[in-house]
Amino acid sequence: MQDFRNLKAWQKSHALTLAVYRATVRFPGDERFGLTIQLRRTAASLATSLADGCGRGSDAEFWKCLSQATGLGSQLEYQLLLARDLEYLTDADHAKLTADTVEVRKMLAGLIHSLNS
Repeated sequence: MQDFRNLKAWQKSHALTLAVYRATVRFPGDERFGLTIQLRRTAASLATSLADGCGRGSDAEFWKCLSQATGLGSQLEYQLLLARDLEYLTDADHAKLTADTVEVRKMLAGLIHSLNS
C-alpha cells in the first residue's frame, strides 16, 4: 500500500481532471447533464481508480485498478474527440487534453508492465 499522492500517474491524472473541469465550464448549458458530466466523471474516475489501487492490499488488486484506469483513459479520449467534433472544445484544447490523456495512459501501461514483470 502506498500514498496515491506520490504516484506520478495519479498526479498527472489529477491535473488532467482539473483541466477537464476547467474546459467543460464553457460547454453549452444543455450539455450540463450530458457530455459535460460524462467528461468530468470519466476524468475523475481515472484518478480515483489510481487512488483506489494504491489503497488495495495486493499487486493483483492494484493491477485491476490500473487496468480499469486504462479503459477510462480510452473513454476519455473518445469523449474529448466528441466534444471537439461538436465544437465544444477548440482544436488547441482538444490537442492538449488528448496529449495529457495519452501521457497518463502510457504511464499506466508502464505500471502494468512493471507489475507483470
